[in-house]
Amino acid sequence: MKLIKTIEAKGHILCHDITKIIPGEFKGVAFKKGHIVREEDIEELLNIGKEHLYIYEINENKIHENDAAIILGRIGAGKNIILGKEIKEGKIDFFAKEDGILKVDKELLFNLNMLGEISFATLPTNYPVKKGEKIAGARVIPLIIDKKKMEMAEEITINKILSVNSYKKLKVGIIITGGEVYEGRIEDKFGPVIKEKIEAYSSEIIGQLRSKDEKDMIKNCARKLLKMGAEMLVFTGGMSVDPDDLTPSAIMEMGGELVTYGSPVLPGSMFLLSYLGDIPMMGLPGCVMYAKKTVFDLILPRVLSGEKITLREIMMLGDGGLCQSCSICHYPNCSFGK
Repeated sequence: MKLIKTIEAKGHILCHDITKIIPGEFKGVAFKKGHIVREEDIEELLNIGKEHLYIYEINENKIHENDAAIILGRIGAGKNIILGKEIKEGKIDFFAKEDGILKVDKELLFNLNMLGEISFATLPTNYPVKKGEKIAGARVIPLIIDKKKMEMAEEITINKILSVNSYKKLKVGIIITGGEVYEGRIEDKFGPVIKEKIEAYSSEIIGQLRSKDEKDMIKNCARKLLKMGAEMLVFTGGMSVDPDDLTPSAIMEMGGELVTYGSPVLPGSMFLLSYLGDIPMMGLPGCVMYAKKTVFDLILPRVLSGEKITLREIMMLGDGGLCQSCSICHYPNCSFGK
């Protein structure tokens, strides 16, 4: 700290709050700690009775918190991220530019925070976000930080910490399996649920076909939808290990790359994911028909954002993969899928 005359304080940083008192009218902070004194502030400070001020001395080896926040914004904001318009008290906010899936480079984020004197907090990676939603905030802890530390921060963050993968509008085909539905003995409860979930992301249902529990018929329905231009296939029903549940076998016999048959998510353990070239094919267990949130709600938005899901990513869902089936569902603002 350094004591200087107020008339010489322009451009200097206050190192404590300055209180203003008007008897019977006002008592409060007129200038906050960290405020950079402007020319127009000097008259007000003198009127308050401050002929001298304690200020921070900044040299070429130090950076003010607001300047440090600009650096954090630069190293944090990747694809489809916009920065808050105002840096206040050294804090900068990050917002989603589009609806989509938030991706956080957790290793870079950890390394950045491990430098010390830096606070960078985000929503969880793979979190579905809305356009304009706040997704992160960052600041340095001290009012003045070493320039070298901020240079280190820029060195370790070669890639941006945050990005948002926006949703793609895919053409989706649905195959409803089960002889009881095909023959009209019971009403199809699965199709409307799937349709609602997919259309919530602005993708289009181009066809919905019914099939008996026969592998050839299931595959023929799938091929018909592919000829119609389907860019994603969703199979419902017949996903258990009963002898007459043949949907998984039919999907696998379509060829392509089987990622998994089974997931560490409840509800949704009998989930199947496969790729026929670039076309994702999902086999959905019965729980999707009646449970509020399932593995399908975790995987669908990521697939629609263009991400190709791997086996490792599926198995990583076990940590946080238990839905608590709350009476009032607050997803995604809960532990499920986190």
